[in-house]
Amino acid sequence: MDLSKPLAFRMRPKTLEDYVGQKHILGENKILYRTIKADRLSSIILWGPPGCGKTSLARVISETTKYKFIRINAVTAGVTDIKNAIIEASNLMLNPTGRCILFIDEIHRFNKLQQDALLPYVENGTVILIGATTENPYFEVNKALISRSMVVKLEPLTVENIYTVLKKSLVSEEGLGNYKIKIDDDTLMKIAQVSGGDVRTALNGLEVAVLTTKVNSEGVIEITPQIAADSVQNRKAIFDKNGDSHYDNISAFIKSMRGSDADATVFYLARALNGGEDPMFLARRIVICASEDVGLANPNALVVSNSAMQAVHMVGMPEARIILAQAALYVATSPKSNCSYNAINKALEDVKSMDTGEVPMHIRNSTAQGMEQFGYGKGYKYPHEYPGHFVEQQYLPDKMLGTKYFVKDDTIKDNIN
Repeated sequence: MDLSKPLAFRMRPKTLEDYVGQKHILGENKILYRTIKADRLSSIILWGPPGCGKTSLARVISETTKYKFIRINAVTAGVTDIKNAIIEASNLMLNPTGRCILFIDEIHRFNKLQQDALLPYVENGTVILIGATTENPYFEVNKALISRSMVVKLEPLTVENIYTVLKKSLVSEEGLGNYKIKIDDDTLMKIAQVSGGDVRTALNGLEVAVLTTKVNSEGVIEITPQIAADSVQNRKAIFDKNGDSHYDNISAFIKSMRGSDADATVFYLARALNGGEDPMFLARRIVICASEDVGLANPNALVVSNSAMQAVHMVGMPEARIILAQAALYVATSPKSNCSYNAINKALEDVKSMDTGEVPMHIRNSTAQGMEQFGYGKGYKYPHEYPGHFVEQQYLPDKMLGTKYFVKDDTIKDNIN
């Protein structure tokens, strides 16, 4: 093993027994485990966040298969690379099976033409495709490839999984076993915790700590909690503001406000801000929630959230975090009513799908002299001329009489009719 290579590379597993985590797909009774062990793998798409073990799993497969294993990266590869892999796999002199396992890292970066170039060879079995992606393959990978592959979702590694890998790296000759290292379990666990489910981040941090710490008088490299903290990147929640996790997080944020869970609301707000989300985007979501989900139960929520949006625009980060938190928590803790949301949706559905009739003549404006003779405005009752500033008269078209759009919720105050 070349010890000049990064620790994360050196600690990649070679067998399924070495592989840590993902028991939901790699337990001994799971189909993926059995197919890898039997070397009967069909095309698969490995979908999961960075550092969860997608490439490591592909490497394990490369060590166990009888088929030729070819790896390309979609960032640098093109259609020519795909064709070269097919030619190589089809050369029976060099590859008696006539098949290959083609591992494409970051397959979501292939465009439609590049993905289409794979189809015939996946279809006829020349290529057993293993694609790895951090993006939702149902959005980023051609449906034709998806239909010919098994999509396997990998989860972020747990703190315990990462701690296990770190512990192993300290004694492995391929890892840091050649160093005399002193580090307590709590410090090692802290490195695992701040890695955000990314084992590469944890291993890289541990390696930095070891390589930048001087050997003490006893010939030992002692990694203190402070050294570990200085060596590991600040924890980042698994969040890509342009990717799938963006939508997951914003959905959770909105649903938490709607569900009146103040703690969850501020948590998902913090995750979004920590991940680099645009504060104005968050402000707009709060405004929408204030109208859609709070609505007439507390009309002031719209005033507060709209004022907050303007304040966020004027103030900017980092202080905007306070304004966003105030507005989001106000919306979360307000009583809820979606009667406005339901009313406009039902009305729009009706005007789009049915003949709703004509505006009654008595509530039309007579916009030009002489129109009164045709009935425009004739018989209109001006409500302010009546007791309580209200008088019964027809407003809906004849064809819509009796239709109810506004259904008052129990949370709406009595002064809203």
